[in-house]
Order: sequence, then C-alpha cells, then structure tokens
Amino acid sequence: MPTPTTRASLLGLALTTSLAGSLLASPARADFQSCLAVIQAQAAAAGVSAQTFRSATANIAYDDKVIELSQAQPEFKTPIWDYMSALVDEERVEDGRAAMRQHAQALANAEARYGVDRHTIAAVWGVESNFGKNLGKMPLVQSLATLACSNNRRRDFFRTELIATLKIIERGDIEASRLTGSWAGAFGQTQFMPTTYQRLAVDGDGDGRRDVVDSVADAVASTANFLRAAKWSNGQPWGYEVRLPRGFNVAAAGRKNKHAVGHWASLGVTRVDGRPLTGEGPAGILAPAGINGPAFLVTKNFDAIYSYNAAESYGLAIAVLSDRLRGRPGVQADWPTDDPPLSRAERRDLQSRLIARGYDVGEPDGKVGSKTREAIKDVERQLGMPATGRPGGKVLEALRRG
Repeated sequence: MPTPTTRASLLGLALTTSLAGSLLASPARADFQSCLAVIQAQAAAAGVSAQTFRSATANIAYDDKVIELSQAQPEFKTPIWDYMSALVDEERVEDGRAAMRQHAQALANAEARYGVDRHTIAAVWGVESNFGKNLGKMPLVQSLATLACSNNRRRDFFRTELIATLKIIERGDIEASRLTGSWAGAFGQTQFMPTTYQRLAVDGDGDGRRDVVDSVADAVASTANFLRAAKWSNGQPWGYEVRLPRGFNVAAAGRKNKHAVGHWASLGVTRVDGRPLTGEGPAGILAPAGINGPAFLVTKNFDAIYSYNAAESYGLAIAVLSDRLRGRPGVQADWPTDDPPLSRAERRDLQSRLIARGYDVGEPDGKVGSKTREAIKDVERQLGMPATGRPGGKVLEALRRG
C-alpha cells in the first residue's frame, strides 16, 4: 500500500481533477478516465498488475444508475412488522431447511471449524441472498469505480473497496465476470464487502480458492469466520422473546444497555410464556415496536449478528430465522398494528392483483418498490382508505374481494 503521504497526494490529485471538472454538466463522468488513471497508480502500489487493471476496467463506464441508487432517500420507512414478515416467512423457512439439507456437510464443517452453529450461519445466508438465489446483478468493478470517481462523500471508502476487488481478481479467487452484487459493492452468497472478503473469507472446500460466489462451502465458512471474529460464543443463545411488565420504562431498553439477567428479572421481565428468565452474562432488552410490541432479551451473540450489517431490525431477522430453522416458533407476541403484515407470497399476490387492474409494478416478485407503493396508494384512494402505500393485509383483502 502507499505510504500515508503518497496516499494523500494521490487522493489530492483525484480531488483536484474532480473539482476542475465541477464546472461541467457532469464533472465526475467527464473525469472518469482521469480518475481511473489515478486509481491505477494506487492499485499498482497495492500489488495489482497493470494487466489486471486494464482487463478489469477495459469495458466499464460511469454508471448513472449507481449514483441514482446511492443518492436515493427512501420516502417510506418500513415498519418492523413488515420488515420481519418479508424476511422471515414460511417460504424462507422451508427454503432454508432444504438448503441446510442440501449443504449439510459444508455447514457442519463450518460449525466445527469456527464454533458458530449452522442455523445461525444459514440464517445469515438466507437473509443476505435468499440462500444464493439473489446475488445482485451490478458489476462490482463498474459500480465501485463509479462511486470512487464521483463526488460521493465516501469516495475514498469506495476506492479502497475497488482496489480490494481488483486484488481478488489478481489472485484468481473469483473471475471478474462473476463479481456482481449490490450497487455499493456487497457480493457473494452472504454479501461480503471486498475489504471484508480480504480479511475474513476462507477456503471452505479445499480447492485453494476463496470463492464466496459459486462455492457454498467457502461462503458459509467465511460467514462463520466473520461471526467468530465478531466474538460469537458457541453454545450461548442470541437471546429469546420476553414479556415486559406493565409500566416498564422503555428508555431502559436497548442492545447496549446490558445488565445481568437477574436485574431484568427483578424488574418483572419474564419469558414470553411467563416462565422465569434464564441465562448467564450481560443482556439487553430490545423493544423494536415500543412497549406494546414484542420484546427480546439479547446477549453478546446478538451483537455479533448485528455487526454483520449494523441494524437491529436486520439482526433480529437473522436471529428469529435461525430459531425457525431450529424448529422453534417465531415471534409470539402481536405487533402493534391492526393491519397484518404480508409474507412474500402475499406480496406477490398483491402485485398480481394490481397488474390485473392495469398498474405497471414490474414483475410480481414480492419486492415492494416505488411503483408498487404508488399503485397501492391509488387503489387505497379508490377504496376510500387512507393512502399509505403500505402493502398490508387490509388492501390485499379489499383487492381479493374485487
């Protein structure tokens, strides 16, 4: 890698190039090739050959779609019950059990080698890529180069990720054509960022390559290694659902506000079925929908899951899915809504009914985007309902009634 001084001078050159083009209509686009030339020097200092760099960047172009996605500000905040219902539905549980049977040896090997139970590994796999079905289609080199050469405030971060991607290609672990993923650069069966791949990806199938795209064994072993590095403690649960007493101060909740289990018991917290709390070590209370919704006692293992994507709703989806894959029940308490959340199958049904009414919502794939939300709003107005755009049980039932 370049020394700090060299790195600063190179980045300064790139910033100068960007600023010089700021008077143009599309400064970053205009300076794309100049920016790539600067990055090539940085990549060379990191061990990327000129041949690899030229081959990987020969046919890429500045991608306006990536910039559009990076700047998108979602207008709709997904309620936790909708988020959980879409990620942990019966379809995903059944798909997960089938995937665990098919790849039982790879999961067993990862569990034995890294000390992370196979159900948690599989749950990450399921939430991240639907067990390898949704890997993302955006070319990593093009996406990361666009972000690295844009006026994005995190362009230095994306340059580092781009160089890490080029090093993957240089080493021959994964073919460049197979490196596709999200607009931000996450890729593979369990959606590693390139620098995370460099630090924690492992060879799970013994072929000498770390291929988290086409090798399930490599992907699940790498995920187990990530969780081990995040201080997963084998044999300890992530937590479990609890019942909060009347008058519980929800301000005392929070993943970071950990106390001994006995402390929570002394406040009147019980398991969701009324049994006493159990467990050792510090634990926090999650109440993602407030005092009137489901609540969970969470341990340091939940923190390890959380570190995968730094969102409590995301961590909870993985945790609950891992329980479902073990054969345990899902969330028991009712979410505080009178409009039931929809599974992916129900969302597909909703989209199909919108299409039948003449709305263009794309393929009925269960993924609710802006087109689906606008169509729902229009239908809600026609039906005399509040125009929320939310894919809920009420609007689906109304459409089913015709």
